[in-house]
Amino acid sequence: MDMRVLMKQAQQMQAKMAVAQARLQEETAEAASGGGVVTVVANGKGELLSLKIKRDVVDPDDVEMLEDLVLAAANEALRMTRDRMAEEMNKLTGGMNVPGMF
Repeated sequence: MDMRVLMKQAQQMQAKMAVAQARLQEETAEAASGGGVVTVVANGKGELLSLKIKRDVVDPDDVEMLEDLVLAAANEALRMTRDRMAEEMNKLTGGMNVPGMF
């Protein structure tokens, strides 16, 4: 195959991936823990956008439980955004592992 054709195809794929990454960075994922008492929203940039805690779960004598619930919800929301990014990049690359893309 002509090297110019390969280079053009690689550039096209790179442009599509950049557009997809930019779009996915703006998408959000919401996750909850403790049966919905803690809810976190994160974006594809790995940023937490919001954190909601139901008042009745706040117990000054059990701060550790609340900390665990916040961590669980935050980690799940971030995992969801990473999985979504990996899924989209996999679609674009046809399953090819492209180092440094996500």
